Amino acid sequence: MCQALRVAEVVEFSSSELARYSRHFALPEFGTAGQQKLKHGRVLIVGAGGLGSPAALYLAAAGVGTIGLVDFDQIDVTNLQRQIMYTTANVGQRKLDVSAERLQQLNPEIEVRTHAARLTRDNALEILADYDVVIDGTDNFPTRYLVNDACVLLKKPYVYGSILRFDGQVSVFDAERGPCYRCLFREPPPPGLVPNCAEGGVLGVLPGIIGSLQALEAIKLIADVGEALIGRLVLFDALALRWRELKLKKNPGCPICSDHPTITGLIDYEEFCGYTPNGDMTERTEEKVQEVTVEELKARLDRGERPALLDIREPFEWNIVNLGDYGARMIPMKELAARENELDRDQELIVYCRSGSRSAQVARQLMDRGFRNVFNLKGGVRAWAEKIDPSLPTY
Repeated sequence: MCQALRVAEVVEFSSSELARYSRHFALPEFGTAGQQKLKHGRVLIVGAGGLGSPAALYLAAAGVGTIGLVDFDQIDVTNLQRQIMYTTANVGQRKLDVSAERLQQLNPEIEVRTHAARLTRDNALEILADYDVVIDGTDNFPTRYLVNDACVLLKKPYVYGSILRFDGQVSVFDAERGPCYRCLFREPPPPGLVPNCAEGGVLGVLPGIIGSLQALEAIKLIADVGEALIGRLVLFDALALRWRELKLKKNPGCPICSDHPTITGLIDYEEFCGYTPNGDMTERTEEKVQEVTVEELKARLDRGERPALLDIREPFEWNIVNLGDYGARMIPMKELAARENELDRDQELIVYCRSGSRSAQVARQLMDRGFRNVFNLKGGVRAWAEKIDPSLPTY
């Protein structure tokens, strides 16, 4: 009888699959039953970048039957330091196209679905509904809250990962069995307080470690093996090679997963987090801060005007690209309070950063301290490189 059961279990696999997954079949805790669950499993990966790349590759290799990818970006040379899905020859191509082809080459037995869109409140529920597990591979707070809330409403597990500099985090949020993301982070941090990877940097190998852990948790959830990271947050310090684990509890006052939720549908997450979709500040901040576009600034510079240009980025960012040829000076944001006396309060001051988010925050702070003729450069040096001087590097 046991022998007949084993034979029945493997009927579903082709001869090529039996060879491909033989190391899984050899695991008593996993075996053919676990592999069958993977074959019928459906995982959605939001973001085909640093975290999404290793997660997608390992899920495809493991034999997850359906892998969905949500992304709208193109491959940039700055991606190649950590996004192992892509090569130099892929620069300029769509991430979705390259990822889908690469995953099918790795495992032609699986199905790859692509969603060429930015995940929003308008499409999230429809896209996520077709999948069993959702992996978030993005690096911004609006998407994290959006994915969490959509997963809570759809009663799906959300595999969370986060990386910055040398530190990583990973957890599984499943409101049906434990806390959700909002139980841990009820409110997002103020815009500009936490830098993204482009601004703060990230060790290239780190997303490989965290993304692989996300793939591991997704496999465990689908195959129903081991102990999932529900109710636990794992912190990784790459420099010290240390792991810490924090126990998480469901918040009885959580606005979305408690017994009496105040959030019963998807909201405007850019407004909630204080961002617009391109990373700039929202209307509430822009009402307080005067802005100048890169086109307006270039026209003024061409006329011979020389407003004071203040770069509040870090030195490594200045070394990549700067407006020093136009007289810009650098005072890092974290040093500005101590060096404020170096600025002329009576001179027109245009503050800039990479994308306009941090500089808007600094401009507002300077206005609060008595600077009246201060402007934020909308879009920052990235907009300058894209619209004024395409020969300049972007990051």
